[in-house]
Amino acid sequence: MSELDAEDQKLVVLARGALARTGGRTGAAVRDSDGRTYAAGEVGLAALTLSALQAAVAAAISSGAEGFEAAVIVGGASDDPGFAAVSEVTTTAKLIVTRPDGSEPTHA
Repeated sequence: MSELDAEDQKLVVLARGALARTGGRTGAAVRDSDGRTYAAGEVGLAALTLSALQAAVAAAISSGAEGFEAAVIVGGASDDPGFAAVSEVTTTAKLIVTRPDGSEPTHA
């Protein structure tokens, strides 16, 4: 895949920040159809388990997002259940997976 555009690169930076803050295995970020961004790490409670991308989607939807332009997960895989959540809301959203350092971005 070619280099990411500036807006998608910003999502990678936000996702990497969430990863660093939480110390988890993955971090994620989404951009909604209004251009707002949401980032999250994994949630691993006895009563609630979410992938980082599921948590970012939940934050966006609970804040009123009605659609997505793009979603990024760093340190994860293209089969992350958060991608299904993004696609349920917007089938045309860009779905991007990178290594934890943000390198080698690919479309999911």
